[in-house]
Amino acid sequence: MHKPTLGFWHIWNMSFGFFGIQIAFALQNTNVSRIFQTLGAPIETLPLLWLAAPLTGLLVQPVIGYFSDRTWTKLGRRRPYFLAGAILTTLALLVMPNSPMLWLAAVMLWLLDASINVSMEPFRAFVGDMLPSRQRTQGFAMQTIFIGAGATVASAATWILSDIFGVSAVAAAGQIPDNVKYSFYIGAFALFASVMWTVLTSREYPPEELAAYDEAERTSMGLPRDPERPPQSSSRYLGSGIGYLIAGLVASAAVYRFNGAQELYVLTGGVAALGAGFILHTVLRAIGQTENFFSHVLEDLNTMPTVMKRLAWVQFFSWAALFMMWIYSTPAVTSFHFGAVDTSSEAYSEGANWVGLLFATYNGIAAVYALLLPMMAKRFNRRVTHAINLVIGGVSLASFYFITDPTLLWISMIGVGIVWASILTMPYAILSDALPAEKMGVYMGIFNFFIVIPQIVVGSLMGIALRILLGNEPIHAFLVAGASLGLAALAVIFVPGRRVSSTTEAGPTA
Repeated sequence: MHKPTLGFWHIWNMSFGFFGIQIAFALQNTNVSRIFQTLGAPIETLPLLWLAAPLTGLLVQPVIGYFSDRTWTKLGRRRPYFLAGAILTTLALLVMPNSPMLWLAAVMLWLLDASINVSMEPFRAFVGDMLPSRQRTQGFAMQTIFIGAGATVASAATWILSDIFGVSAVAAAGQIPDNVKYSFYIGAFALFASVMWTVLTSREYPPEELAAYDEAERTSMGLPRDPERPPQSSSRYLGSGIGYLIAGLVASAAVYRFNGAQELYVLTGGVAALGAGFILHTVLRAIGQTENFFSHVLEDLNTMPTVMKRLAWVQFFSWAALFMMWIYSTPAVTSFHFGAVDTSSEAYSEGANWVGLLFATYNGIAAVYALLLPMMAKRFNRRVTHAINLVIGGVSLASFYFITDPTLLWISMIGVGIVWASILTMPYAILSDALPAEKMGVYMGIFNFFIVIPQIVVGSLMGIALRILLGNEPIHAFLVAGASLGLAALAVIFVPGRRVSSTTEAGPTA
């Protein structure tokens, strides 16, 4: 009993919702720094304000993954979460650009990102559920095509509205321009419509059928899996918990005693919270109350496959670089390439709109380049393909510092589009073959930790590094981001690979 091969239009329909999800995500990435600066946020506080996004993903994605693994309704397993997330994201998009104060804009970023994550996390597991191994690179590449297409539209929205339709791009000090507001309104409609398309045109395998397919695929293809690992002993969890808790509290006290930057509390508090979590899990074990989300996630985190552990480092350095780009693109381009620091000036507005076009460029390139990824994976393998693309991306981000003419930055964005397509496709294609079907959702949610943690580290430390080591010049962050992608390429070497029969992807796939 083998999982059926799905046709092009079936894969299209099940991926189309990502078009709208990425519109929302790109509107956030392109415009949030602009909104924060307009409402009075200094450059050095931007990383801290942006921490709302990764912290929300850290909490939401494993929760949604865990419960979607255990859900079965008339709408299926993953689709109820697509729909709920779409409704919440639509409402958040309508409110976000109307925030009158900085604190409210920061709160809305939390709500917007949480809502996006409710829909986005099950889409990754959806590919693993519905497609056999031989089609998974194609499936994740199709998602990347829609991600690139949606982000291209959203990133160019403010420029299109102002330069083509004449919507005002300038507002009074402290006010959000109309072209930003209208782009959010249009994005809200597009998101809801595209997710509803996937909900209404896709079906899902019932749990028992999915389990049978997974078992048959493992047996017939001889997919290598890590042996089952016993969970850590309670004493090890307790010892780790006490150690992390003490380290986090001592570090927090040191930050307070020496008047350290408040961003550091996110890191030190996170370490303390991790320790408290281990201690709580030890208590739950002792009283036999481990059948809950919290305990399951900690146990699954402890026993995750080797492939996933090695990919964690690749993801760490990749997403640290991306987060730096998203945070600092607007302030870097407006100040370094356009010479503007006044957020109410026409030059700043011109530079911010140009950033939107640059973002549209890299997302458009990603949509096209994703078509090539299955062929590259077939010709080389998934790991080599990803490493090559990471090197290209690293050189491209670093080139921002050396290209002074803003009209030439589109050249850099070609490379950024290449690496963006690869980051959105190859790690998931590599990982999905190493995961059991019954835990596809929760492991995809845990995998998001390694996207979120680097963003927390960047958000906590990059503002300090920029101020102390990098002359408070946002353009220098692009050099750091380029180096980070280089480290990600090196980390790919240590991800275990495998060869499977030609029926899986006509060659090496990992």
